[in-house]
Amino acid sequence: MSDDAKTPLAPLTRRGLLAGAAALGSAAFGGALTTDPLAAAIRTRPASPENRRLAEAFEVRRKAAEHAMRRGAGVESASRDEDGIPGRIACYSKGLPHDERGVVDAKAFEAYRKALASGEPEDFERIPLGGFVKLANPQASRAFDLMGPDASQPQCPPAPGFSSPEQAAELVELYWHALLRDVPFAEYGAHPLAGRAAAELSGLSAFQGPRENGEVTAATLFRGESAGDRVGPYISQFLWKSIPFTPIRVEAKIRTAVPGVDYATGWDDWLALQNGALAEVSRFEPAPLFIRNGRDLGEYVHRDFTYQAFLGACLIALKAGAQPDGGNPYKHSRTQGAFTTFGQPYLLYLLAVVTQVALKACWYQKWLVHRRLRPEEFAGRVEAHLRKAAEMPVHASLFDSAALDEARRRWGTALLAQAYPEGCPTHPSYPSGHAAISGACATVLKACLDETHVLPEPVVASSDGLTLEPWKGADLTVGNELDKLAANIALGRDFAGLHWRSDGIEGLKLGEEVAIGLLEELRFTGNELFSGFTLRRFDGRRVSVG
Repeated sequence: MSDDAKTPLAPLTRRGLLAGAAALGSAAFGGALTTDPLAAAIRTRPASPENRRLAEAFEVRRKAAEHAMRRGAGVESASRDEDGIPGRIACYSKGLPHDERGVVDAKAFEAYRKALASGEPEDFERIPLGGFVKLANPQASRAFDLMGPDASQPQCPPAPGFSSPEQAAELVELYWHALLRDVPFAEYGAHPLAGRAAAELSGLSAFQGPRENGEVTAATLFRGESAGDRVGPYISQFLWKSIPFTPIRVEAKIRTAVPGVDYATGWDDWLALQNGALAEVSRFEPAPLFIRNGRDLGEYVHRDFTYQAFLGACLIALKAGAQPDGGNPYKHSRTQGAFTTFGQPYLLYLLAVVTQVALKACWYQKWLVHRRLRPEEFAGRVEAHLRKAAEMPVHASLFDSAALDEARRRWGTALLAQAYPEGCPTHPSYPSGHAAISGACATVLKACLDETHVLPEPVVASSDGLTLEPWKGADLTVGNELDKLAANIALGRDFAGLHWRSDGIEGLKLGEEVAIGLLEELRFTGNELFSGFTLRRFDGRRVSVG
């Protein structure tokens, strides 16, 4: 290697980074990135193999950066409720100090807003907390990434407003989620409470969940929006099949919570959680079970790590013979096989990378744009209104709800019964982080695997969760079951009382956009003759990427 190739670059400083970013933006919009001094210095180095490789690497990253810049800035569109409704009651504030009505302390909220606006680490340390529980990583909303879209580019539309009939309808659905938490999915068709839930949601014109011939049915109750979500059992095969962590096989039974034990249904307990009190611990069934109801699904997404379900799905699909799709350049190669690129290590790498990029985009939306309150918080506003402790501008349709009446009969309050002792986490609701990860990972897997491959020997959990039984019905394909898995993970936390339906649906779309953006950039990185990925989006459209 020549001495010139060994010469270190100048040390990176914050001022230099900002100046370079400004120059990059100016050059990109002027079409003159190649005049960058660093690029010129690299190109004028001696033409050794090492320097040629370095120049090629720089060119790949430059092309990816230009591609990202051409996506343009995201157009942010947040709800006006934060400033339009007095008392900050329409905004996420859990963990900050609250008064006896559950209304956040005004000075604490302004310190919280100031930190988010300034981005200064010192301002985040000045946010007053109400107790011991810390806020969940708000500074991640300002983090950057080196692959895929910038966190600010994919956007979520405004969530339903605090006083809207859409938000009221979403809370009605969540009361039914809580009421049906311990009913097996396989019994929805005959269960009277599931029938009442479907009937009430059918009558709410503002309800945005899936319908059949205009009606919510036991077959569509609590399901996602894609066509694949409605084929076969409620739970995806990828949450029931054993996972081949070769040479280990992991049975898909989980440690789940005992039935009938719910939390934060009393005012004092609810208020303590809003103020950041430490919570008790969950109580568990003595033996692990297969997921068979909403409580089990909620417990799975209580304990899972970020892309856990999709790591399992990838291994199950590959073991089942879901080979790479027609876009894979090695599918018909006479002399080569995929491995580091386009093989299993490549796919596992993509799952990890796209998860992190999607989470940053999600955190940007949560903290810097929407700051939507959690259902746990909103139900507290409903209870405060009914107690006449405070006047809350909740849509009138909620107070006529059969779900609200049934919840008050069961738990004695309008508070939304929580499946987790700690209630919701300490970050805003919209969009859902689980959903953003699910949308991103499902998209990557659909791009890299044969979506039409039929999964062999499909199963369904018994109502007691002890066994898996053969499923006899329509063929269950990899693509449909990935869409269903994405919906299970995205909406599973609704059963715990943590998220709104729209948090999950829009989070899936956000993750899908992140993944497509990241897949687009991969065409700059390989040596193969690659025509691009093809996949079916959640809305059913087939797209080519790359």
